[in-house]
Amino acid sequence: MAVTRRKFLVSSAAAAGYALAVRPISAATIETGSAGLDVAYISIPVPGGTMPAYMAAPAKAGGLPTVIVVHEIFGVHEHIRDVCRRLAKSGFRAVAPNLYHRHGDATKYTEIEPLIKEIVSKTTDDEVFGDLDATLAYLNAQPGKPTGVGITGFCWGGRVVWMYSAHSAGIKAGVAWYGRLVPRPDAPPSTTKQPIDVAVDLKAPVLGLYGEKDEGIPLDSVEKMRAALQAAGKPSEIKVYEGAQHGFHADYRPSYLESAAQDGYKRMVDWFRKNGVA
Repeated sequence: MAVTRRKFLVSSAAAAGYALAVRPISAATIETGSAGLDVAYISIPVPGGTMPAYMAAPAKAGGLPTVIVVHEIFGVHEHIRDVCRRLAKSGFRAVAPNLYHRHGDATKYTEIEPLIKEIVSKTTDDEVFGDLDATLAYLNAQPGKPTGVGITGFCWGGRVVWMYSAHSAGIKAGVAWYGRLVPRPDAPPSTTKQPIDVAVDLKAPVLGLYGEKDEGIPLDSVEKMRAALQAAGKPSEIKVYEGAQHGFHADYRPSYLESAAQDGYKRMVDWFRKNGVA
């Protein structure tokens, strides 16, 4: 994994920037430095205003392979920004748009239930697709146009990767980390379709990375998605990690599984390179 250093985050000051709802932060959290990178907070024009985003890229580079990083349920907090810096160390421009920007700041919530009720359930697929379309347009309008654009995302963002890869022809490849695949009874009305419903519509190959012991995404739903992809004749793949729980890439949480996270990162980079992003 392209990480410059590890630090043990044991104080509240060191853990600044992580979503309040995920504290305490793990002592083994990875911190990727910004040496040799251009990092910035940017504003992306969207209908009705602008959307904040975090960007990291190799310094003084021209056209670059580019990856849109879709945040997990907790928003664009320090872990998502660190993922952007890791990708930049691997030679990509990485941009993480705040797709909750209309509804509030997810990083300030201390409990999951009000976060879901007040922000997540109000963020519709149409809003997300429009904001990601705007992100693509912004990237393609910059000096040093991307050589190709991929998309990756975690949990809430993992589902978005599947959905957006069926929505947009502007994406070369996607990598979905433990995103929901099939409907659940309590799904909010803002997410009436799930990835299994749009498998036949995928416009880009998607690599799905899942955990064997994910209680929220049981293996039977993974197998249903595999069958749907096969029936649709889509060149997508799903990898299941033995012993891994939901959130196995999230090194700031107890669910982190280093072996799966590192293998998944390598597979992600290889997938983007194999499918025309780089």
